[in-house]
Amino acid sequence: MTRVLVTGGSGFIGSHIVEALLAADLEPVVLDLRRPHIEVEHESGDVRDPEVVERALRGAPLVCHQAAMVGLSTNLDDMPAYAAHNDVGTAVLLRALARARSHRLVLASSMVVYGEGGYRCPRHGAVKPPPRARAELEAGHFESTCPRCSGPLSPRPVGELEPPDPRNVYAATKLHQEHLASAFSRETSIPVTTLRYHNVYGPRMPRDTPYAGVAALFADALAAGAAPRVFEDGRQLRDFVHVRDVALANVLALTVEEPPTGAFNIASGTPRSVGELADALHRAAPPAAPAPLITGEFRLGDVRHVFADPARAAAQLGFSAREDFQAGMDELSLALCDGRAQAGAAERVTSSPLDGAPVGDPGAVD
Repeated sequence: MTRVLVTGGSGFIGSHIVEALLAADLEPVVLDLRRPHIEVEHESGDVRDPEVVERALRGAPLVCHQAAMVGLSTNLDDMPAYAAHNDVGTAVLLRALARARSHRLVLASSMVVYGEGGYRCPRHGAVKPPPRARAELEAGHFESTCPRCSGPLSPRPVGELEPPDPRNVYAATKLHQEHLASAFSRETSIPVTTLRYHNVYGPRMPRDTPYAGVAALFADALAAGAAPRVFEDGRQLRDFVHVRDVALANVLALTVEEPPTGAFNIASGTPRSVGELADALHRAAPPAAPAPLITGEFRLGDVRHVFADPARAAAQLGFSAREDFQAGMDELSLALCDGRAQAGAAERVTSSPLDGAPVGDPGAVD
């Protein structure tokens, strides 16, 4: 079987990719500080360690790079850590790939590189609005406006040719990963397929950590008997894509006969509001669970709308999302309820509290 190195293969997305590779009769090799959840070959270590990376690469012509420090940090003290894990880690891996003459690389990127999504003004056509001002958000004016006439805008799907506009440290490092990989590919002729994940959800999604996405935060609140707190007016649009669909996209990118290059949106193709997400999770919750609460709160720097045009991935990768949205919400809700029950049972039989225990090296979280 063909060996595939999966950096970050013990993380949320990486672990599902490992399962999908096994189902496709490929042989995954996991490089991660944590042990994989299933029995596969495992190289324990940090992607920034050249010796560890070179050892893990032996005999693996295909590489799937998922390891990263994730989350939308607002603390600039974290900037060196993001750059070290994401940019330096990727540079170390790329140098090893050049020396090993690997056949192809699939790079995990993110829709955060776009900043705001696509917009159209009735008078001025396609436009890119600036970041929303605090005063407008405090007044409850959440929609972006035309930078030329201040008129209302209609959101539209964002394509891969949209100019990047990273608006936080994490987004900047993801874009830099793309730039490093592009330079590497030009120098080596090793094809790089960049997958820009949209809002990924599903089983094993992290909870109670800085890396939890909005779906996990809402589902975890409901599992605890609390109302999900929906920021702004709940009408902000995103594309929620199941983690198994993301894993499928990675397998297709690794195995399609002609290695595709460039960036690809990996998304469901169906935009949904954050309020719709909260309602879907509420339907999946126990009957007594409280309804979502629209709070009007906001986080400065959040974008209003961003959702994808996945046509390029369909045409060149043969990818289209398969998972049903409500079924995925039901599955996520059940997984987090089970996780809370197991955690409660563990607390009752252990003598020392786990509160404050480290959740693992963030560089190994995808």
